[in-house]
Amino acid sequence: MSQQPRRRPSKPHRRPQKDPVRILAFEALRAVDERDAYANLVLPPLLRKAREGGDFDARDAALATELVYGSLRRQGTYDAIIAQCVDRPLREVDPPVLDVLTLGAHQLLGTRIPTHAAVSASVELARVVLGDGRAKFVNAVLRKVAAHDLDGWLERVAPEYDEDPEDHLGIVHAHPRWIVSALWDALGGGRAGIEDLLEADNERPEVTLVARPGRSTTEELMAAAGEESTLPGRWSPYAVRLAEGGEPGALDPVREGRAGVQDEGSQLVALALANAPVEGPDRAWLDGCAGPGGKAALLAALAAQRGAALLASEKQPHRARLVARALEGNPGPYAVIAADGTRPAWRPGAFDRVLVDVPCTGLGALRRRPEARWRRRPEDLDGFAPLQRELLRQALAAVRIGGVVGYATCSPHPAETRAVVDDVLKGRGGDPVEAEWIDARPLMPGVPALGDGPDVQLWPHLHGTDAMYLALLRRTG
Repeated sequence: MSQQPRRRPSKPHRRPQKDPVRILAFEALRAVDERDAYANLVLPPLLRKAREGGDFDARDAALATELVYGSLRRQGTYDAIIAQCVDRPLREVDPPVLDVLTLGAHQLLGTRIPTHAAVSASVELARVVLGDGRAKFVNAVLRKVAAHDLDGWLERVAPEYDEDPEDHLGIVHAHPRWIVSALWDALGGGRAGIEDLLEADNERPEVTLVARPGRSTTEELMAAAGEESTLPGRWSPYAVRLAEGGEPGALDPVREGRAGVQDEGSQLVALALANAPVEGPDRAWLDGCAGPGGKAALLAALAAQRGAALLASEKQPHRARLVARALEGNPGPYAVIAADGTRPAWRPGAFDRVLVDVPCTGLGALRRRPEARWRRRPEDLDGFAPLQRELLRQALAAVRIGGVVGYATCSPHPAETRAVVDDVLKGRGGDPVEAEWIDARPLMPGVPALGDGPDVQLWPHLHGTDAMYLALLRRTG
């Protein structure tokens, strides 16, 4: 009787190992993709829940944060690399699978995580959230990604600079081509400047606090946060930088509303408007696009010191509630209303100072909202253009003769900055407005590289701020 060949015992089924850090990072990327959410709004509650559940320590939170923000910042670069490692167009890869691949690519190419650990952790994540079948696909793709380091891949997927400068810079520095072109136009100059700017967009921004005048001081903030982990602001006398990151909401002055989290560029805009010379009385101020309330809170504190009153107006009711919360406890007179700045709820010429920080593409804050670079499209500029011009027209109508208007936007795109001001002053699309430029540069003392004026453009790579724009105008008739 012939002997039957022995059958090899089958491997016992192994349950996938759940990695809470990478599962959280995947959930955050899914929320950004599916709900058009912003990572800076999605990630904090996820981290808070994980800490409360006892799954996370500070190192876990730091790794999850790096995985989410790093994957979003470098998404365009990683897409170009992954596209070389799959056998189908990238658009045919299911979005959840692509999110796992992007997280894996960032670990392989953008962190110091060892190759074997990055691949195995990504495959385990895929088994948990996608299933065994697609986990095999993830494994095969990431092994191809691991064949080269980031520089090696960039040599393969980016065109030569001399052949196509914008596309080269876009892939190397992970920005869409149209944004590279727009930022280059706004910045001017040669290759070095634009590369410095694009690199700055990919750096994690510092957390900057503002001590609201008359309510807190920088000394109090530094003592509350620990002087060894804080730095004074570069330009604003009310700024404190948290060198170690940390949780600003845990600080007493912030929790009590006497201080807040505010980029130094936003502080400079508010201070410049507050310090611009006006002719005649200085009693009534307006923030015509006040949400979510950072500039309004600083303006209200400054107005209170001078005996002036601030009206903060915000179109969206839920954002108006955020403004009211930010201004709560201000010692001087103020009011918050939900109103449309293009259909004023106030009489013409009622104010001595007016700020309109208009809705825009947000290209000046790509450090904070890295997903915005992939979400925005060139046609968005046309969508914002009529609103920006009408808000500025109504702001100039709201200020009295001799009063000052500040037009601000968190975008350096020429179509959202000086082009808007020029069109309104020259009457393109409406009646001409009698107003004159005020040189904003002397109102930001000590800040270098402010350009030829009279308006000001701040830059992440030159000033360490968001790319805020400010034009100051005095109404003359």
